Amino acid sequence: MNKSQIIELYGYNDWANLKLLEAVDHLENEEFFQDLSSSYKSIRDTMVHILGAEELWLSRWMGEQGRTLLNIDDFLTYEALAIRWNNSRNQINNFLVSLTEEDLVGEISYKNLIGISYSLELWKQMLHVTHHSSYHRGQVVTMLRQLKKQPPSLDLIYYYLGER
Repeated sequence: MNKSQIIELYGYNDWANLKLLEAVDHLENEEFFQDLSSSYKSIRDTMVHILGAEELWLSRWMGEQGRTLLNIDDFLTYEALAIRWNNSRNQINNFLVSLTEEDLVGEISYKNLIGISYSLELWKQMLHVTHHSSYHRGQVVTMLRQLKKQPPSLDLIYYYLGER
């Protein structure tokens, strides 16, 4: 996978995250926090997990050690989540611009959240992050349907067809 493909994939990831954030913005506060019995109990919790995982992986790629996932209790409103997400988007975009082809094929070592060490090419880690986010965005789409809300269509094909 080369730099232009990674940038394109992260363009889609950003587009899908923003569409989902926009849909979630229309929820009542109680809907945002409602326990809907998914991997993460609420839409808020799932969205914080997506953001936290993206930030965690970025920190690893930038050589930071010991980072953990975000604390859901730090996001008591949609606005707090949206502000943090916007800052994170900027950091990811800056990282993408700085990448070289050599960076992508280089291995990056990291420890997972329980301290086990791994090493893998950067492009594979980056691909994992976009798939992880897609998986959990799908859960949020299902939770929106449980609330009788119309979720956005986040299919990659719509991104390519120009709905960006």
